[in-house]
Amino acid sequence: MAVTVRIPTPLRRLTQNQAEVEAEGDTIESLIENLEASYPGLKERICDESGNVRRFVNIYLNDEDIRFLDGSATAVNDGDDISIIPAIAGGSSDGERD
Repeated sequence: MAVTVRIPTPLRRLTQNQAEVEAEGDTIESLIENLEASYPGLKERICDESGNVRRFVNIYLNDEDIRFLDGSATAVNDGDDISIIPAIAGGSSDGERD
């Protein structure tokens, strides 16, 4: 089953500068494996050495954070939209540096 995966700007060099790619998989984990087969190096930017999604990477399935679903075991259906979004580090809320 094919799904659309939105690729963040910092990772697009691995996808030949494509903002969206098609991938297959019945779970987020298998989808990441499929992405790695097509775009080598992508998995190590998304997952840690244990294969878990890195803390600073958010993956959304149809606008829902997979951390609040079943994590990398979250089921993927044909036509779903997946977004990979790197977390943005913030500073203090008043705009001053700490």
